[in-house]
Amino acid sequence: MAPPHTKVAIIGSGPAAHTAAIYLSRAELKPVMYEGMLAGGTAAGGQLTTTTDVENYPGFSKGIGGSELMDEMRAQSIRFGTEIVTETIARVDLTSRPFRLWMEYSDGENDEPAHTADAVIIATGANARRLNLAGEEKYWQNGVSACAVCDGAVPIFRNRPLAVIGGGDSAAEEAMFLTKYGSHVTVLVRKDKLRASKTMAKRLLANPKVTVKFNHVALEIQGEDKPRGLMTHLKIQNVVTGEEEVMDANGLFYAVGHDPATALVKGQLETDEDGYVVTQPGTSYTSIPGVFAAGDVQDKRYRQAITSAGSGCIAALEAEKYLADLEDDDQPQLEKDTQAKKPEANGDSSAPEYRSNPLL
Repeated sequence: MAPPHTKVAIIGSGPAAHTAAIYLSRAELKPVMYEGMLAGGTAAGGQLTTTTDVENYPGFSKGIGGSELMDEMRAQSIRFGTEIVTETIARVDLTSRPFRLWMEYSDGENDEPAHTADAVIIATGANARRLNLAGEEKYWQNGVSACAVCDGAVPIFRNRPLAVIGGGDSAAEEAMFLTKYGSHVTVLVRKDKLRASKTMAKRLLANPKVTVKFNHVALEIQGEDKPRGLMTHLKIQNVVTGEEEVMDANGLFYAVGHDPATALVKGQLETDEDGYVVTQPGTSYTSIPGVFAAGDVQDKRYRQAITSAGSGCIAALEAEKYLADLEDDDQPQLEKDTQAKKPEANGDSSAPEYRSNPLL
């Protein structure tokens, strides 16, 4: 018995995945979304489910909770006809046509695939690296964050001392961004120099609202001992002298990188040195025709909900075109020739234009 087949399968459940689903379902392509079951340790809905208040997503003048925003996106996907499967895709075969997908719990190693699809959109996202500091879990999103651009403007950080961990360009950029809101920003760098570019490092070190502590690491996040208590202090250590101190800090921002969720397609799709799926600039096209990538799984620079949603729209439109071209290519040649001879409705007798997928 052949496994269930769909025109397009979406792997993921964040803004990119749901935007793609909304566009595809409105185009009556009946997409199937595998939203995952704690895939990569993250709940369905992706990284936004770990965010309390989202204040920079257009359309919500008073802000909206991250989980609430993803619930709304999910409801919208379902409304237009997306089939959502709460299972994690554990394995894919992108070498055959149609593409084959196996689910984590429903399929054994030697079972037939759970699903096949003519096109696949990879929107599995990326997870911010954590440091597993003492107090990290308790104060996560109550002072501790992995995205200054996302969270830096919230009231709990305004005119308060803040800290950033990291020594690269991302850390420098986040620290500079936070100077707009915090009273002062301390950057903790494990080594004795910054990894950031010379221009960025010079700009950071010259900012009067920034102090860079070289050879320092964070040991413990401290704060209010009550439900939803906020972070108030950070214990740090000089790795050269061993000296410890507790500094005032109402916010701590990690800038130590992200890990894209690309293990599923490793060895099948082209990825860069950091593991992100490589797409053609300005598109969602991957190294395999019919496979598209959207959201943080292919975006190491912006990593915002709105940019993820935009890339999900791009992936949907490109997948729709790919499927249309595929359907056109499957038509018998006699039927194509007959269509080509038909006059246009406006009286133009020229043949209609047939365009193929640019990757084929």
